Amino acid sequence: MPTRAVKEKPVSARALQRDAFLKAIAPESQFYLLMDHLPGVSFFAKNQDFRIIAANTQFIERFGFKEEAEIIGKDDFSLFPQRLAENFRADDVEIMRTGQPKLNIMELFFNRTGIPDWFITNKLPIFDRNRKVIGIMGTTQSYEGKKQVLQPYLQIDRAVEWIRSHFRKRITVEELAEMVHLSPRQMHRKFVETFGSSPQAFILKLRIQAACDALQHDDKQISEVAREVGFGDQSTFTQHFHKHMGLTPLKYQQQFRLIRKG
Repeated sequence: MPTRAVKEKPVSARALQRDAFLKAIAPESQFYLLMDHLPGVSFFAKNQDFRIIAANTQFIERFGFKEEAEIIGKDDFSLFPQRLAENFRADDVEIMRTGQPKLNIMELFFNRTGIPDWFITNKLPIFDRNRKVIGIMGTTQSYEGKKQVLQPYLQIDRAVEWIRSHFRKRITVEELAEMVHLSPRQMHRKFVETFGSSPQAFILKLRIQAACDALQHDDKQISEVAREVGFGDQSTFTQHFHKHMGLTPLKYQQQFRLIRKG
């Protein structure tokens, strides 16, 4: 039985005009260069091997480079501490696999006093003309910088700052809501709208990331780390850590020691 030919959808004249225009753009006129004029915003793009293939000035200078050519070809493991690189790679792998963006990702960095500074990251897949994912592009912006464009949600800023300083202690949604004169339901909704997670999930992620930092010290016992970051017992800590990191605290600590020795 003869097969019936599939009729291809005709390409519109407007689409052809767009394609011709994009092909004609010189490398020095790429759209992402506009990001240089958005204060506090870093832009990057990676290929399917998770290596940087484009970046704006702020992203480049963040790592001490002066020109884009110096950062091309590098990956997260050559730019960030091991723990952060692992988290970034996990997000990238998921985007490459699903072709779905990941928006409002909270990336946590701990300063020398143990207080978290965080950045809001948005990542989108890059498709070729056959709709195959061939890379990832994204932006990062400090929370302090993003606050300027989050006017509807600044009402919860005081609660966010409280969490930032007290996440190792017990914090309830009710006390956070009272702090900013909202109902617990309103508090929960605004948190999800702003950060993509509930207050408790936000706090839990902070604790896990703080634990990752603490476990990198050879003299730290698992039970000691559990108490330091706010878990009532080692068993609960291990359960949550494994759920978020994909391995137990002990395995993570052993893995980090091997990497450092290597």
